Amino acid sequence: MRNRRVTAAPALTAIARASVMAVKAARVGVALLLICAGARVQAAEHFAVSSANWHDGAQVASAQIFNESGCEGRNHSPQLSWRNAPAGTRSFAVTVFDPDAPGRGWWHWAVANIPARVASLPENASASGALKKLGAIEARNDFGGDGYGGPCPPPGKPHRYVVTVYALRVDRLALAPGRPGTMFEHEIEGAALGSATITVTYGR
Repeated sequence: MRNRRVTAAPALTAIARASVMAVKAARVGVALLLICAGARVQAAEHFAVSSANWHDGAQVASAQIFNESGCEGRNHSPQLSWRNAPAGTRSFAVTVFDPDAPGRGWWHWAVANIPARVASLPENASASGALKKLGAIEARNDFGGDGYGGPCPPPGKPHRYVVTVYALRVDRLALAPGRPGTMFEHEIEGAALGSATITVTYGR
């Protein structure tokens, strides 16, 4: 009987160790699942912009094309919606920029001082007065007019148009309406908490 007790003790110890290891493995597995789930939630909730008119990678619709300089469109600024802005956002800004234009690119639109409560802009917000009602201000585009100026590249290779919505840490930027787009860009980027973009194309 004594020998049986001596030989049983190591067996019991091995079983206990196996149980402890199984519990630890289970805890590690649960932790990994939680980490993965958290990563998926974080990825799903990133700051993002979408548009009923402009779809990432697609071509610009005729309603948003410029209506001068050989282009025939309606020159309506695109509808935009955004979600999951960073914590601490106090206002928004929007820009549309053509990086493929000669020189330093071409500013088609720059808007600042959009209130933090706003999560979308209707189509033609620039010309319809919707932005003014919100207290937002618009830059002078590179066509020389205030507000939105749609795509109108020279004939040849299509150009890209980068639409960016910025979440800002300030209520208002120290800018006046009609200032150049580059000036808006400088002030916007200096106050940005985060940004979301879509890129569309147009050629003729």
